[in-house]
Amino acid sequence: MTVFDKNITAIGAFLLAVTIAIGAFGAHGLKEILDAPALNTFEVGVRYQMYHALGILILGIVPSISQNLKQKIFWLFIIGILFFSGSIYLLSMNSILPFETSVIGFVTPLGGLFFIMGWFFFAYGLLALKKR
Repeated sequence: MTVFDKNITAIGAFLLAVTIAIGAFGAHGLKEILDAPALNTFEVGVRYQMYHALGILILGIVPSISQNLKQKIFWLFIIGILFFSGSIYLLSMNSILPFETSVIGFVTPLGGLFFIMGWFFFAYGLLALKKR
């Protein structure tokens, strides 16, 4: 039984710091470059990254979920962040990037699917805990 996974927890904390930096970049560095709808879209990516970085942090400290299940949930959240938030960042900056980002639009819902699967596995792991 694993009570605390220091690596998952540390990565969650690191991702939270990175998320704050990305959010600050969007709020301050992009506000003069992007229009309001693009900034709002960028913020959606930041918001979902923050939610899932917090989820990773909690996953690392939640007691009694098997290490195998923790790893599965961790990777579903990481891939979700890369696909969902990463594609949203690129799509929102389409007007300033030297390439067309709309071709990656199909990746965003795949990232959302990884998030959903991660939360279902997380719920399963919690519901499967045995009472003492």
